[in-house]
Amino acid sequence: MPKIIVDADACPRNVLAACTRSARAFGLELITVANFHHHIDSKQHIVVGGDSQEADIKIVNLTQPGDVVVTQDWGLAALVLGRQAYAISPGGREYRPETIEFLLEEREVKARIRRSGGRTKGPKARSAGQDTAFVRALEALLSRITSN
Repeated sequence: MPKIIVDADACPRNVLAACTRSARAFGLELITVANFHHHIDSKQHIVVGGDSQEADIKIVNLTQPGDVVVTQDWGLAALVLGRQAYAISPGGREYRPETIEFLLEEREVKARIRRSGGRTKGPKARSAGQDTAFVRALEALLSRITSN
């Protein structure tokens, strides 16, 4: 049975609550992972150190084929896709193997701009519409993978 793993370091509370409800509705295990700087209210929460990428490494190591990982980190999404798992953003975007390379290239371009002193746009403020889109996308994904 697949499990839901949440990259909880920067996960909006509404998304975490939706993951909790969906895990319960589908009878799935929910695991949250965050560094010790974050207080996450979850039954099965794993605390990692504050080193860069420590939560991501733990998530990759926990991920099995068919699991669902909730993250806004494109690099982490690429790694779990490589493990034959699914990845979805808190905005409801399902990451797919055929599009992840483009996202990684975009991330690298933006990082180069920032390293050279330039600025890039940050994320927009979260809206109720994004919460709704996330719930719909997560439930559709879970329905698809648990019906097989």
